[in-house]
This record gives sequence, C-alpha cells and structure tokens, in this order.
Amino acid sequence: MRILIIGGAGMVGRRLADRLLSDGKLGSESVKTIHVFDVTKAPIESANGIQVDTEAGDVSDAKTVERLIAHKPDVIFHLAAIVSGEAEVAFEKGYRINMDGTRHLLEAIRLLGGNGNGGYRPRLVFTSSIAVFGAPFPNKIDDEFFRAPLTSYGTQKAIGELLLADYTRKGFIEGIGIRLPTIVVRPGKPNKAASGFFSGIIREPLAGQDAILPVSDDVRHWVASPDAAVGFLLHAGTMDLAQLGDRRSLTMPGLSVTIAEMIEALRRVAGDSAVAHIKREHDPQIAAIVDGWPRDFRTVRAEQAGFRADSDFETIIRAHIADEEKRRSQG
Repeated sequence: MRILIIGGAGMVGRRLADRLLSDGKLGSESVKTIHVFDVTKAPIESANGIQVDTEAGDVSDAKTVERLIAHKPDVIFHLAAIVSGEAEVAFEKGYRINMDGTRHLLEAIRLLGGNGNGGYRPRLVFTSSIAVFGAPFPNKIDDEFFRAPLTSYGTQKAIGELLLADYTRKGFIEGIGIRLPTIVVRPGKPNKAASGFFSGIIREPLAGQDAILPVSDDVRHWVASPDAAVGFLLHAGTMDLAQLGDRRSLTMPGLSVTIAEMIEALRRVAGDSAVAHIKREHDPQIAAIVDGWPRDFRTVRAEQAGFRADSDFETIIRAHIADEEKRRSQG
C-alpha cells in the first residue's frame, strides 16, 4: 500500500506517519511507502521496511500536486491547512492554501483517474473542522445541524467538505471528511491558530513557563488529544465507507470542557504551582473568534461508525506528560 500524507510535517501528520511506521500496516494492508509532503520537510526516516520520502513544496501549486498524485497513492491523508487565526488575518493566503490546494488535489486525482471511468480512485481522508458550524448553537449540536461558518477558516473547510462529497458522488475518489475537535495538548511551540491557547495554558505551565489566557474561564470548547486525532485518521483510512451514504463528513467525538474545568484538571495533575503560571489577559479579537465556535456535540453517526474519543481531560494531560518524558529520554 502506498500512502501520501499532505501536511505531514505538522504535529498530527508526524504522529500519523510514526504510527504507520510502527504498525507496518494500515488496517490489514501492509504499508510499502509513505510520501510525506508539507511546506517544510518532515524529520521522518524510513523504518520497519517502509520507504519514507519527504518533500517540501506548495500545495496551492497545481503542478506540484499533480506530481504528488502521479505516484498513485492508495490512501491520501489531506491535513494541510492555514490555521484559523492566520486564515482570518491572511485572507488571500487562507483561500489559496485551504480552498485552492484542496481543489488542485481533487482535480489531479480526477484527471489521473480518467474522470472516474474505472481508473485510479484512491481513498481521500480530508481533515475538516468544527469551525464549519456557526452560532447560534443549540446546547448540543447534532448530526442534523447545518453548516454556517462565521470565519474564513470555517468557510474554507466547509467548501472542502462540499467538494469532497461531489467528487465522491461522481466516482473520482472514495472520500471521507473528519471534523476534528481542537487538538489539545499540542507539543512544541505555539502556532497561529486562534485556538492555540487551549494547549498553551496546559503545556507552558507544565514546563514551568507562563501562559496567556485570552478568554474567560467559562468558555466551553470541544477538544480531543493528539492520540485520538491519529486514531480518527487511521479509522477513516480503513473503515467501510458505504455506511456514510452521500453524507461524507462526520463530526469526530470529543470532550466538551470549560477553561475552568481544564485548569482544575491541571491542578489535580500538577498542583497549584502549575496553575499559577496562567496569566489572564483578555484579547477581544481572539475572544470574538472563539465566541463563534461550537461548544458541545452529539456525535451519533461517528460513534456508530466506530470512532472513539478520549475518556476525560485529566487523561489527556497525563498522556502529554508521558509524551514529553519520552521525547526527552530519546534526546
């Protein structure tokens, strides 16, 4: 099996590649090659008999994408995106990467596959976002709630979902879109996502550093761990897609937690000294963006399809600590 990970230098992409290298297979199929593409080269090496090729480039360049698809990967994980905060500020860049890049990918597959006439037809796993939904929200958003994004990023992801469904309907791809919760706790340095503080208020205090909290403690949000995100991707890459019918995108299970609940979980794990590193500095721009995001879901379709969430937020924190200890021990 040949696998292509677009956006593979990011945190989730690297974890996905590492998991595939460790397992040696996707589902019941042995993995032969993994092609990892992103704006920067991913630090991933061949292992376990699997050839890994890493490449840097621009997903919004149609010729580059055509060359990636020319290798006819069996499964494509499309993770590449300009994140929420940057997409809001860099309007043209957001649409160029998030919308045009996705369209180029779908077109390259369609043309290589002979317009769906019995030719190349890969599985495409598209990472969407809960940002496709916009306020006003019910207490719990169910599978029938309509998409009405209130940000540029959410709009771009909603367009991607529509394209995914249409190209699947026409027989060009086997598409599935997974709407990821906000991934917490992200390791490393903060990115430009408006949601970055959800990780920052856990990650930095655990490292003995101050973290800025730009919103109020009563803000509620839908989150999942990095390990859960990888699990979602792997399941989407192997599951029977017939059960989805024409509705190709699913909201992934997660945890609905308030900032206050996150802080209390941090206190239980790491004590008052860690919590003392959280500094409250209200940011009206970030608060306005977050205020338009959904807070809680009823993810019946995804759960019936076999997707599973984290058990509780304290477990997410402990998993992050274990990951950091492992990383330090490996140098």
